[in-house]
Amino acid sequence: MTFVRAVPEPYPHGRPVQVVAHRGASEDVPEHTLAAYRKAIEDGADGLECDVRLTADGELVCVHDWRVNRTSNGRGAVSSLELADLAALDFGSWKGQYADPETPERYDPGERSRVLTLRRLLELVAETERRVELAIETKHPTRWAGQVEERLIDLLREFGLHRPPPGEPSRVRVMSFSSRSLRRIRVDAPELPTVYLMQYVTPRHRDGRLPAGVRIAGPSMRIVRANPGYVAKAHQLGHRVHVWTVDEPADVDLCARLGVDAVITNRPREVLDRLGR
Repeated sequence: MTFVRAVPEPYPHGRPVQVVAHRGASEDVPEHTLAAYRKAIEDGADGLECDVRLTADGELVCVHDWRVNRTSNGRGAVSSLELADLAALDFGSWKGQYADPETPERYDPGERSRVLTLRRLLELVAETERRVELAIETKHPTRWAGQVEERLIDLLREFGLHRPPPGEPSRVRVMSFSSRSLRRIRVDAPELPTVYLMQYVTPRHRDGRLPAGVRIAGPSMRIVRANPGYVAKAHQLGHRVHVWTVDEPADVDLCARLGVDAVITNRPREVLDRLGR
């Protein structure tokens, strides 16, 4: 597929659209693996997106589904398995076996991919010489409820990422479809940016409003296609707009024209090329 620059310089509103790798460079490498995030960094992604779940022994791991069935050679709920159980599984060889649009097809299986802990992903970000941001999605509902946010903030505090350095924007933001989850984050780490994810826009949010204290809207690409005016409404209220999942050239073009602040994509290198970066 040939990608052509979507918009000339300067970008709308005088700034480039941030490109965030969805579960890593997950078009080419199994999602949520260390290899997927390393490739996203090599591809030039501005940020990395991950989903986190809590294991039975209190470890945060990067797994999207509530069960491991789709993305590993094992079975069972993440919340009922300990980290040692997950570490024994292969999280890479599944790729290409399913037709789910969220599971990209191209992958040549190599060595076994182990489960990725959030701690290891934070270490990777810390090891990276250039600035790379991290968008962490808390998955709900879960049997562990608020323990997810409690453990997340404890871990971010350990890395000094629970608040931004003086005079700098935060390198981490927390996203969720659960407004309750975001409320817990704001109570325990009020300086940490939060993103309210939306599969559809409820009547109370159609004018661009967000839950109290949230400053970033996270609409799906479907919302933006159906209602492009939503972006301007959110901006008028002072909110930023981060759109998921933006893979197709026409969608990249639309997001660039509307001046969204970030796009979350399975194809970071191709989207960066499309944006002329």
